[in-house]
Amino acid sequence: MGRLGWGQHFGGVAAQLDGAFGADGAFAHDRLRFTDFVDEVEEMLEEVARRERGDKDAADGFEEFVLRHYSG
Repeated sequence: MGRLGWGQHFGGVAAQLDGAFGADGAFAHDRLRFTDFVDEVEEMLEEVARRERGDKDAADGFEEFVLRHYSG
């Protein structure tokens, strides 16, 4: 995100997601349910949307999109 110039918008996101992925980059299902992870990411995106645009609507639908995509 930093290389794209978005780093200032996502400060602390990596720290908040710490533990969600193993050293190999795979999602750590044994530590966190995927649906809980997606919910947390949606909340973080809503906070970014509130800061940048004044409301959370820009991030609405993220959770449904991801769960539909990954559940086939």
